[in-house]
Amino acid sequence: MGKTSVASRLNIPGRIAWFTMECPGFLTLLYIMKTLPAKYGITDLPWQNKVLAGLFVRIPLTFSPPCFPFLLRGTQIVWTLGKFPSCWCNELTEWPRNCQIKQVLHYTYRAVLFPFLQPSMSPIHVSVWALALSFQLCNATSIGSWLAAYGPTTAAAWDSTGPWATARFVLGISVFYLGLSGNFFHDEELREIRRRKAKAARVAEKEDATADRKEGGRKEGDGGVEKHYALPEAGFFRFMLYPHYLCEWVEWAGFWIAAGWGCVPARAFLVNEVVTMAPRAVRGKWWYIERFGEEKVGKKWAILPGVY
Repeated sequence: MGKTSVASRLNIPGRIAWFTMECPGFLTLLYIMKTLPAKYGITDLPWQNKVLAGLFVRIPLTFSPPCFPFLLRGTQIVWTLGKFPSCWCNELTEWPRNCQIKQVLHYTYRAVLFPFLQPSMSPIHVSVWALALSFQLCNATSIGSWLAAYGPTTAAAWDSTGPWATARFVLGISVFYLGLSGNFFHDEELREIRRRKAKAARVAEKEDATADRKEGGRKEGDGGVEKHYALPEAGFFRFMLYPHYLCEWVEWAGFWIAAGWGCVPARAFLVNEVVTMAPRAVRGKWWYIERFGEEKVGKKWAILPGVY
């Protein structure tokens, strides 16, 4: 998967694999949020449950329904995310009445937008795909069940989650958005590296074609750039190699803070992300050193400044 993917007959094309292993997660959560409360006689969930479900699943968009998410450009996404803090209370507390004008928030980006924004994606082995799909289903089931029925389902229950419950919730939401913004920014920097290389390749191919025509010959180009890697330098890439991983941890740490320290599913999600992504970052640092040399990688940390 990614830089460390290998050729195999059991590989699945990157975009298809990513899309099909990520989307079942938020769809499962939506189904649970829609069906489980009624089974426990819950007619209306507190606004906190709806906001947390919105962070995991939904956000109001100002685009018309025909504008499919994977067609949105990065600037539009950032603008939309910037609109969210001023309207999340009004819109998400109207859930599900406004479902027809809402799309996905985290998983709109992570499951739907991400594979289509990538200039190219390495294939994913079917075993990796199956494990990721299993995690998505388990994670969505546990978080969705907690939000729909098994966690706090009244205002009094939320107040009992700890002192300054509302202030803690707002802090958690702020941390979540900080992580989400950083996640998108650093992912976009990685995409931009390939876009620049692909653009340079197209210009060079056009110049070669012009020269060939003048000489009366013709040379076929390679049609683009499938894989191109470079050392990014924007943002926290100046100090570490995998800041987008760290930002995702920050994102879901914010979700856990907002849900409360006693929210076991949110804590389990964060722990699972750390224990699966940290080894990948460590392996990735060795990959960068082998490809670019220790001098170019320099003193950059893999994922945690001051730790590794």
